[in-house]
Amino acid sequence: MAFPLFNSIATWFLKKRIHQIELFTKYPNEVQQEVLQDLVGIAKNTKMGYRHDFSSINNYKAFAERVPIVQYEDIADEINASRLGEDNLFWPTPIKWYAKSSGTTNAKSKFIPVSVEALEDCHYKAGKDMLSLYVNNNPEAQLFSGKTLRLGGSQELFQDEKSSFGDLSAIMTDNLPLWAELNCTPSLKVSLMSEWEAKMKAIIEESAQENVTGLLGVPSWMLVLLNRLMEAQNGKTLKEIWPNVEVYFHGGVSFRPYRKQYEALFAQHQLQFYEIYNASEGFFAIQDQNHSDELLLMLDYGIFYEFIPFGEDDSAIIPLSEVELGVRYTLVITTNAGLWRYKIGDVVQFTSLSPYRIQIAGRTKHYINAFGEELAVENADRALAQAAASCGVEVLDYTAAPVYMNQKTQGRHEWMIEFNTPPKDLKEFETLLDEHLKALNSDYEAKRYKDMTMLSPKINVAQSDLFYRWLATENKLGGQHKVPRLSNDRKLMEQLLALNA
Repeated sequence: MAFPLFNSIATWFLKKRIHQIELFTKYPNEVQQEVLQDLVGIAKNTKMGYRHDFSSINNYKAFAERVPIVQYEDIADEINASRLGEDNLFWPTPIKWYAKSSGTTNAKSKFIPVSVEALEDCHYKAGKDMLSLYVNNNPEAQLFSGKTLRLGGSQELFQDEKSSFGDLSAIMTDNLPLWAELNCTPSLKVSLMSEWEAKMKAIIEESAQENVTGLLGVPSWMLVLLNRLMEAQNGKTLKEIWPNVEVYFHGGVSFRPYRKQYEALFAQHQLQFYEIYNASEGFFAIQDQNHSDELLLMLDYGIFYEFIPFGEDDSAIIPLSEVELGVRYTLVITTNAGLWRYKIGDVVQFTSLSPYRIQIAGRTKHYINAFGEELAVENADRALAQAAASCGVEVLDYTAAPVYMNQKTQGRHEWMIEFNTPPKDLKEFETLLDEHLKALNSDYEAKRYKDMTMLSPKINVAQSDLFYRWLATENKLGGQHKVPRLSNDRKLMEQLLALNA
């Protein structure tokens, strides 16, 4: 597909969408109310619609009063019934696919419904919008003169009696439109390989021969692939292998700990980094500006958004029109796959209200609050990046857990960090990390005051590939699986300490 004409046609086609994006940024609350009424109207004759009398809901107030806020456990039985073939429970069109969760925070598998509407009007539409925003911001882009390397999770789909399930990336690959398939590498055959190590080798063998102009995938796994690629190519640089790479679309984990490594790997390229925010439940936001860490909330994907101020109960929930800058919110979504007022478990905060732009502030379950310190992933990412920059080192991966206090000593946080090259003075790094955490989090700072509640952090240096080995033991190798950054218990930490011994 290395045709300049194809690049010109694809760019022209994608830019046509920009006008519609500008429309919902200009009238965001009106668009969201329209989305809500459409969802309620479409589902009024489902079991869910009859239960809450959707046919008479004509405003947000009535919707909020009648429909309860739920978590997965509250709707698991209904989802299982749907998987067994019972239709019209929470969405009128039959649900053919279920995205199985990776179990990052919970060993229990979750099966998230993926409707035809969600696939077409949310996930695939977002994929086109990601490209639209990039080419609109970069008029000289030649992205479609080559191929985009996609690195998803396990592409294996499993069949039960009435439906299919697997990673969202497997569902999307299995139903990929022709235009997307033509512009991607590796081939469908390689993408559908289930054994991760063999798949990585096949991706390298196939994609090394392509004119790769873009990258798409989770930063931690993409980094593994790129390093193995250079090894397989006898130490060639990425500029020698793929001279025309111009953009990396990333999501899934915070990019902050990985940015310097990517900048070093692509030092000879003028590479753009574009962040996306998607999940099995939907596609929510896309970076819409070059050189930005803010994401535009996408409002016309068949998703209605609500927000609960982090730490408050469900009664404090508000619609998009009432959010404020800088406040951390638990995200609640209603979707065109039949999720109604569903707490996804993510925490976001707004950086702009016109248009609505957000940053991902972490997970409701990914934090440490053993001593009232309320340490969020966002704090940990920033503090680690700052300490690493001061010491001239790079952090490859990390996790942290509490060491609970006892009668003899105070509590503290224990970290397991894999460095590219460990700091020369580990105590200095510990001190810098502690100071940056204090500066970023007043609750942490208060608990660290004169070592009264918490001692300074303890850092363990992880052996090379420790986290990779842990993921392998948990059967979690693949693009959608992630190491939990922060935990309130020591289960993961004790496993890592044993592996690291």
